[in-house]
Amino acid sequence: MSEATAGASGTAVPERRGDDGAGHAQADHAVADDRKADRTQNGSAERGTVDDRGERPVERADRNMVEMLQELRVAQTGVQILFAFLLSLSFTERFTRIDEFQRWTYVITLLLTALTTGLLVAPAAIHRMLFGKGVKAATVRIGHRLFIAGLAALTLTLTGAVLLVLDVAVGRVFAWWSAAVILVVLVGLWFVLPLPVRTRNDLDDGPDGDDEE
Repeated sequence: MSEATAGASGTAVPERRGDDGAGHAQADHAVADDRKADRTQNGSAERGTVDDRGERPVERADRNMVEMLQELRVAQTGVQILFAFLLSLSFTERFTRIDEFQRWTYVITLLLTALTTGLLVAPAAIHRMLFGKGVKAATVRIGHRLFIAGLAALTLTLTGAVLLVLDVAVGRVFAWWSAAVILVVLVGLWFVLPLPVRTRNDLDDGPDGDDEE
């Protein structure tokens, strides 16, 4: 009986050890799976949630930056041509015969052109200076504000250029009226016309992909 009991005990102990080893292995696998799931969830949280367009915040910031840089190229081309034109005026023979009002109009318009150029180039410069720092969304927001300021300066620049050229070519009265009309038209097209669309978008719950992060 003792040998049978010992034999039984001898066979039972290894079986219990085998069960314990399998249990530990399963527990180790479960812990590993939990850690892997945590890493996946943390990675997804760092990348951000996906919006209705299938974009994460970083992807949306990249798209907004590309679109803004393309729009800046359109504005920069016109400003560069205007800047070159104003610089060349000071070297012409007729420039020496302009009166005091025309001279100061030229000076103010030239300075506004330089300011406009700086504002419109600033978003690209800031993007380059902050490249690789992981602040793309903040760069887009800063660039957007500078772009708006550049458009405001460009409005005054174009108005001053029209006033100067028409004052020299036609006369002061017609130049003043024309410059005023140009100012009203530009303000209406660039700043007033988008306001109703922006208001409706703010009241609408459905984002169109350009909403801020």
